[in-house]
Amino acid sequence: MQRSIKDYFIISLKGLAMGAADAVPGVSGGTIAFISGIYEELISSISNINLSLFKNLFKDGFSCFWKELNGNFLLALLTGIVISFISFMKLAKYLLEYHPILIWSFFFGLIVASIYFVGKQITKWNVATIITLLIGAIIAFYISKSPALGNNESSWFLFFAGAIAICAMILPGISGSFILIILGAYQTLSNAIHYLDIKKILIFVSGAIIGLLSFSHVLKWLFKNYHNLTLAALTGFILGSLNKVWPWKKTLTWHTNSKGIDVPVLQESISPFSFEGNHQLVFAIILMMLGFLTIFLLEKLGSKK
Repeated sequence: MQRSIKDYFIISLKGLAMGAADAVPGVSGGTIAFISGIYEELISSISNINLSLFKNLFKDGFSCFWKELNGNFLLALLTGIVISFISFMKLAKYLLEYHPILIWSFFFGLIVASIYFVGKQITKWNVATIITLLIGAIIAFYISKSPALGNNESSWFLFFAGAIAICAMILPGISGSFILIILGAYQTLSNAIHYLDIKKILIFVSGAIIGLLSFSHVLKWLFKNYHNLTLAALTGFILGSLNKVWPWKKTLTWHTNSKGIDVPVLQESISPFSFEGNHQLVFAIILMMLGFLTIFLLEKLGSKK
């Protein structure tokens, strides 16, 4: 596929959006990839990474290896994702602490629009697709209500958490960051990035690479053999995740972290009019609409050849 520098710049911008989404617990970078039109190319490119590809590196040279890898695409996308994820994780931490209703409102609108755009790509609706969609929604809803585990800093556990979280990050509707929170690894990774703990970062990245290379083959096979059912499941995942990003919450249980700060562990969604404090309803609705329109913009960019 022939692409210009402008095309790769746009791919990097989509990577920035994916990284920002993945940094927020409750939002999936896979959703952004799907809406912006690069999801199947991303999964296909990742699944092509295997031993035979590296054999071609020594046999045919770097140029053929890079072309077969779809290297320019992956490099442009990953550059955007890494820059955005590392920088936005700090911003997301601040926004979730001081302006939770506003940031959740924006992502709620974004995800509502995503349900429409992913679902409309299902070419044939029948009983099987509807059941698959409902199962996907139930699974995502159950995950969204799961309480977080205590913080765990074991190296093997961090490796395992990276492998699990990266699978969630490339699935539309399931948040990799929220999976890290449930597993008790989000704070550990956040601190490692903040204090540049290279050892822990490398352990997490190693697990993520193993998980990504393995899971991408499964996704590629599903898209090839069960395209509509896979899309139905992904639509269900996004639908079920709405509970997690509902802006108005009531905290049921708290956890005191290693720094002595109380953080919410288990929350339930409530009506804005039942919310204790300023419900910021007008600003929340405006940001929901902005998030909704953002998906239309991304879809427009994704539809351009």
